[in-house]
Amino acid sequence: MLEVKHIRAHQEEYTQALKKRNFEAEAVFDSILKLDEKRRSTQKQLDEILSESNKLSKEIGMLFKSGEKEKANALKEKTAGLKEDSRRLGESMSQVGTELQALLYQVPNIPHPSVPAGKSEEDNEEIFKEGDIPVLAENALPHWELAKKYDIIDFELGNKITGAGFPVYKGKGARLQRALISYFLDKNVEAGYNEVQVPLLVNEASGYGTGQLPDKEGQMYHVGNDDLYLIPTAEVPITNIYRDDLLTESQLPIQLTGYTPCFRREAGSYGAHVRGLNRLHQFDKVELVNLVKPEESYRVLDDMVEHVKSILRDLKLPYRVLRLCGGDLGFTSALTYDFELFSTAQDRWLEISSVSNFETFQANRLKIRYKDAGKNKALVHTLNGSSLALPRVLAGILENYQTEDGIVIPEVLKPYTGFDKIS
Repeated sequence: MLEVKHIRAHQEEYTQALKKRNFEAEAVFDSILKLDEKRRSTQKQLDEILSESNKLSKEIGMLFKSGEKEKANALKEKTAGLKEDSRRLGESMSQVGTELQALLYQVPNIPHPSVPAGKSEEDNEEIFKEGDIPVLAENALPHWELAKKYDIIDFELGNKITGAGFPVYKGKGARLQRALISYFLDKNVEAGYNEVQVPLLVNEASGYGTGQLPDKEGQMYHVGNDDLYLIPTAEVPITNIYRDDLLTESQLPIQLTGYTPCFRREAGSYGAHVRGLNRLHQFDKVELVNLVKPEESYRVLDDMVEHVKSILRDLKLPYRVLRLCGGDLGFTSALTYDFELFSTAQDRWLEISSVSNFETFQANRLKIRYKDAGKNKALVHTLNGSSLALPRVLAGILENYQTEDGIVIPEVLKPYTGFDKIS
């Protein structure tokens, strides 16, 4: 979330910037600043009362010591009144703090100046495209038909076991899935990322920390008896590793990668565009997370974009990079690049990765700070990206690498799969 001191200093600038997101901030900013003024005024009164109470306590001790019990008891009555005042002010502080927090949670991140204005994905800006789109035979099949033909993914069996959106990978399909996970992790570790394995369930504080709550509560699976959430992305548990931590400058940058299954309700998703692997309730993803000094975050963002490009070059899949417009930008992000690969059999682009810089938006919620060489404390910048989300990558491989006598395995994956073709 935004820091109140920055809202106060840049109210008009932030109000105009948030119009790129089609978010009218003027009224909510006014309410935030009024509540903050009340909070600071109440805190000042509380500090004065506590100071006076401490002073009187010392004086009472001295009076008792000198035998002046009557004066001491009179002052004790006064401290009782001060105690009641401090209790009342403390309750007021708590109430104001809760109201202020609720308002701050409503405000999305300030978009980077390079973010284009726009209302939907139609207004996203294509900034890069690479790779040759293969020419397939006239009888080329979409991946859900290929999966059935070669018995490598069973959507109906998943529906039987759980429900729609929970496929069962079989035989060479399961091995190809495992190969992609291992390859992605190895590629990330080679680039300097430290691999971690994290829980698949998180508590409410973790969800609020990275911004999935309260913004995306409807998309998350909730385990009511334990008040835990199944993760929608590994970003949540990985970034929360450092929640409430004060880091040293020498610890930065922190570069983490991890594989997890991800769970999303995707309520209301239907139609041909969500067939097969295009949209699932459970899917595998390998994630990148960076914690860096503020002045380094946009260089790191560029590095992450180039890293994801290198993966897609290795897989020899046609892809493009989009800069998301304000209307399509995620709630917590300041700047996001989406990667899409071209599915030749479906004749459409499929999103396979988002790489984002959150600046201090997540770190302020998470209270992740670092101490620089001058002993000054500052919030880190957090970034994350998929490298990659597996379902649509797998769909792209099946469709773009299909031949009349089987599906050829990309060269870079053959050491991981142990076979050259699905046939």
